[in-house]
Amino acid sequence: MPLISLRLPDDLEASLQRESARAQRPKSEIARDAIAEYLDRRARERFEAKIARAARFRGNAEAIEVAAEALPFDNESLELGEGLAVAEPRRRYGAVRQAEVPRKKKR
Repeated sequence: MPLISLRLPDDLEASLQRESARAQRPKSEIARDAIAEYLDRRARERFEAKIARAARFRGNAEAIEVAAEALPFDNESLELGEGLAVAEPRRRYGAVRQAEVPRKKKR
């Protein structure tokens, strides 16, 4: 996996640090997920714009209206289907779950 380096403003880094602690996930994992979500959203927006251009080119105003009304529901369905809307917190790399911790026998 390639390594990238980027500079973050202090307030953004602090927010990322807090989210990392809250979610018990590494900052790099949160950043990867955020970048992937952003790129997916941009690709979807470009695709939707392409469809809208094609509909305008055809001159079908009713189709454009229906597509515009359905768009928020389509996006919500995609987010739910892709698991972007609701995410379970992941455990940290190398972290041991409570059930995996060997327990000492009481005497």
